Amino acid sequence: MNKKLPAIPPSIFSVMSKMAANYNAINLSQGFPNFKSDPQLIKLVSKAMMAGHNQYAPMAGDVQLREVICNKMERLYRAKYVPATDIVITAGATQAIFTAIAATISKGDEVIIFTPAYDCYLPTVALFGGNVIALQLQAPHYTPDWEEVKRVITTKTRMIIINSPHNPSGMLFSESDMEQLQEISEVHDLIVISDEVYEHIIFDDEIHQSVARFPDLAKRSFITASFGKTFHNTGWKMGYCLGPQELMDEFKKVHQYNVFCVNHPFQKGLATYLQEEKTYLGLGAFYQQKRDFFLDAIRDSRFKFIPSKGTYFQLLDFSEISQESDIVFTEMLTKKHGLATIPISVFNKDKLDKKQLRVCFAKTEETLQAAANILNSL
Repeated sequence: MNKKLPAIPPSIFSVMSKMAANYNAINLSQGFPNFKSDPQLIKLVSKAMMAGHNQYAPMAGDVQLREVICNKMERLYRAKYVPATDIVITAGATQAIFTAIAATISKGDEVIIFTPAYDCYLPTVALFGGNVIALQLQAPHYTPDWEEVKRVITTKTRMIIINSPHNPSGMLFSESDMEQLQEISEVHDLIVISDEVYEHIIFDDEIHQSVARFPDLAKRSFITASFGKTFHNTGWKMGYCLGPQELMDEFKKVHQYNVFCVNHPFQKGLATYLQEEKTYLGLGAFYQQKRDFFLDAIRDSRFKFIPSKGTYFQLLDFSEISQESDIVFTEMLTKKHGLATIPISVFNKDKLDKKQLRVCFAKTEETLQAAANILNSL
């Protein structure tokens, strides 16, 4: 059989979550909350089901939901997106990223990504015949080197993929970063995918520098986002993609044949729920409290860390505890101590091992304290 992705292993999230289940370990590996969604949102979705919104939604998504999102983008970022042409509701952000790549990347095209990178980027580019050019962000601050970006661009370079707030490091792209990206993408006529699924989870009074804030960059960019990350319901697989009509027309050509449309009553419920800004604007403070609780709980451990600036992930450096590989260390931590985490090397260029692991702090305080007790014992 001709295999299109012969070198792609199972996702590390699947591997570690399975290991966590097998060893009855606390699971801080996969990025999902272990607390409930807002009952009001559940009620709105149930109401939509009872009202009969159980057949296909419009291909691009519920009209009211598209309007609400576009209004949100204008209020937050002063960016005008047209609900009829510039947005598609998707089956999560991963499907949005997949579809954007599928619609624009052909055999031989080069796509620049920054590692450590979310693990869906590379295989999707490879699936459509593209070549990934990986640029390693350097620990511990993980800031991009734009001179390096300029050096690797060739006549085959078609796209740059960015992610801010950044998974797994928790860093943020600055205003200067975005201005340099805007200049580079204009000079070389590049498409940008901006993975902004954690846009509302930002700490310490930092500001999310969305692509949408930069008009010349926005006109050549897809923005992908996730309701699952925002509203504690990752199992719903609900997201969206925004972009200029020229790009979104191509996006829709793929979307209509691999998904067509997504869950209708969920869209109806979200369209109403999003009209209250407090449903998403309070997330930064909510998760900052969890971050601070967790970091305070491990303050006296032998792990080193720089507090995450965004997302609900935190990197921990275990180099003062062990010189084993991060994969061996996380396996030991799961099997022997009952705590599942993620080794960062699997996301890095050439599997670079900086003795770091990623934990998810989107958990109850009880779970975070139990995890902290294990980490403090090492």
